[in-house]
Amino acid sequence: MPEGWQWDSTLFRGSAAHYTRGRLPYAPGFAGVLADALGLDGRGRLLDVGCGPGTVTLGLARYVAEAVGLDPDEDMLTEARRRAALRGVRNVRWVTGRAEDLPAGLGVFRALVFAQSFHWTERARVAATVPHMLEPGGAFVHVNELKDPPPDPTPLPLPSPPYERIADLVRRRLGPVRRAGRGTLVAGTPDREDLVLERAGFGSCERHVVPAGEVLVREADDIVAWVFSRSDSAPHLFGDGLPEFEREVREVLREAAPDRRFAERPPATEIRIWRNPRGKR
Repeated sequence: MPEGWQWDSTLFRGSAAHYTRGRLPYAPGFAGVLADALGLDGRGRLLDVGCGPGTVTLGLARYVAEAVGLDPDEDMLTEARRRAALRGVRNVRWVTGRAEDLPAGLGVFRALVFAQSFHWTERARVAATVPHMLEPGGAFVHVNELKDPPPDPTPLPLPSPPYERIADLVRRRLGPVRRAGRGTLVAGTPDREDLVLERAGFGSCERHVVPAGEVLVREADDIVAWVFSRSDSAPHLFGDGLPEFEREVREVLREAAPDRRFAERPPATEIRIWRNPRGKR
């Protein structure tokens, strides 16, 4: 867990409705790259832990017989069900629960996927449970935005979103330490999943980097949605001051770009795969 913080149910309260619009997409084709790496052939089962509104679950569902999305936030699962219905995806089951609840009677899977969610868990405990839920040859999969990519010197066609100014507004409202549910993240979110998994018996990982997509044009509403999709600026944290805070954000956006249009380079997607240490096919 992040130092000095304990999970609580308010972590993403109010964020689900903003998540899909606000968050930058994973790299195009990431699901196909992952399916090829795992040899997914339409059979078997996949568990997406901390699935949120189902972005990764729905992207991978076509490659397995059944996909299961697990998340403790009921609003996120409601949004996931809505998106699955819109897309006509019928081989997905949505389950309310935390990673620490596993195995939770969910059975055995070809892959357990953590897409930007493992750092919110009691990682050593969860990593020790995962091998018992994997079939022989199955895999623990970590999906994340590629950190520290090489700079792209190509000029953007529009201004970048003023994220630093927005962060200043958040700090002014909520204080200098990052908020997370009812608590704060004094030391930030942890990394080094490789060391956690090594201690759980996993070997070296297989790494894939999926190139980013094209530059995206983002509207002011997209950036506001991004703000409210985050745990450290979730709507509930602002209480009665939420409308005024949103007005401040929109004013900053107007000052940065009078037409309220921005350009962003979406990140590449990094996929890391650790094979089941309990045996091969």
